[in-house]
Amino acid sequence: METILVGVDGSEGANKALEFAAAEAALRGARLRLVCAWEIHEALYSGPAAISIDTFRLLAEKIVQEAVAAAEHLQPGVECEGEAIEGHPAQVLLDAAESAALIVMGHRGRGGFTSLLLGSVSQHVVHHARRPVVIVPHTGQ
Repeated sequence: METILVGVDGSEGANKALEFAAAEAALRGARLRLVCAWEIHEALYSGPAAISIDTFRLLAEKIVQEAVAAAEHLQPGVECEGEAIEGHPAQVLLDAAESAALIVMGHRGRGGFTSLLLGSVSQHVVHHARRPVVIVPHTGQ
């Protein structure tokens, strides 16, 4: 059974990508693998305003759990698994895609440059993936 990989980060773009990926998995009889990549800059976990690494990990795991629940609601018959993985989002998705037939992503995630056509992670994955990539637009922006 083939696997469709979808990157999730809790953004509206990722939610639209999840909807597309779930429908595509149902059409193909494929399984879904949802991945939320997380990383923090060392400046955020040192000093007086330190943020716990566990805080980031737990947030990513919550995002994955919510996305798995949403996928199961959208397409109850589709096998679905999710994982939060520490690392740079683009590289995490490329590594996770090694066993996938298709990568699905939103055109923009949580990054701050909303005027860009593609976010930096989407752009990097498109240019370096060895699998087909679907970028799902979010028309609500």
